[in-house]
Amino acid sequence: MRKLNPATMQLEELWRLYERLAKVLADKIAVEKRNLEGRLARLDRVALVRKAGSHLPPAFSLTDRAPRRKYPKVLPKYCNPLDPSQKWSGRGKRPKWVVAALDAGQRLDDLKIKDAKKGGRKKRPRGSRT
Repeated sequence: MRKLNPATMQLEELWRLYERLAKVLADKIAVEKRNLEGRLARLDRVALVRKAGSHLPPAFSLTDRAPRRKYPKVLPKYCNPLDPSQKWSGRGKRPKWVVAALDAGQRLDDLKIKDAKKGGRKKRPRGSRT
């Protein structure tokens, strides 16, 4: 293919070249747009399947990991004495207010909610087997 030098080309030649380039670019952009819309539609389907709570079929898996299991809700055990609306269940990363209270010399027992029920599970009756 010969090398084009736009500085030496006539105006009509430049205009034809521009029109060809514009058409080629429009076609390539349309193909890329279709590909991206297809990917987005697949991702939307994955999000809908996940939102419904069902397991993803292998064709839809985004990662190689198994889906996370659902954990039961846990009642809060600790409360911020300066702002009682801030609560923590004792699971996961410690909130900033807990870290600040511990750095200030308080203990976790000082932050416990007084009327919190012990053990969030229902107790099973223990009877003798017959």
